[in-house]
Amino acid sequence: MSTQRPEDSVQPLAAPPLGDRVATALRGFGPLGILALLVILFAGNYPIAPFGALLALVWVRWSRTPWREIGYVQPKSWTQDLALGLACGIAFKLLMKALVMPLFGAPAINQAYHYLTGNQAALPGAAYLMIVGGGFGEETVFRGYLFERLGKLFGGSVAAKTASVILSAGLFGLYHYREQGLAGVEQASITGLVFGTLFAVTGRLWMVMAVHAAFDLTALAIIYWNVESAVAHLIFK
Repeated sequence: MSTQRPEDSVQPLAAPPLGDRVATALRGFGPLGILALLVILFAGNYPIAPFGALLALVWVRWSRTPWREIGYVQPKSWTQDLALGLACGIAFKLLMKALVMPLFGAPAINQAYHYLTGNQAALPGAAYLMIVGGGFGEETVFRGYLFERLGKLFGGSVAAKTASVILSAGLFGLYHYREQGLAGVEQASITGLVFGTLFAVTGRLWMVMAVHAAFDLTALAIIYWNVESAVAHLIFK
């Protein structure tokens, strides 16, 4: 007569594959998840490559996060989204320069980028940085990736999304302090609130990228043509 007990025949569960464990750790908020968050936020977006955004895309792949959760959703019409984004970005920049920033006492001239005035040699690199570093890079990190992370912490309620918009805008503002000072923080915080609200409402990142790129390119244009001061004093003489 056998004396083997039923539990003796139960085989131990195999450990999950390494890829599954890495994906789970990256999606969580343990040591690896927090390290990934800090590296992506502080990697930066440089003229050569938007490292933070590229790392965020690697995180999406390795964590097996659906692309739609960072706003990479194909629009119904690329042409419509691009046209609307460009129009909104241009109008938003002019409104910020002529009305909003003067109310904060911001200087009429952005000294950090004043070297671009009439500088044809620097124009292509600056335009590249505005489109790739700003439109693609910063939106991928501060709206797409960061909203996904904050959404996992706070949830998907209206209050939670509002908190995500405010917190991400604050971080986005601080991100601009080293290069542009207090005025840069103020402007970036306000634009972060607008870009974040647009993303929170639509859940789509492509049009927000277009708005951001158009905003930055408009800033580049008024600096290059040396009309920055004129636009800044358009309403308040």
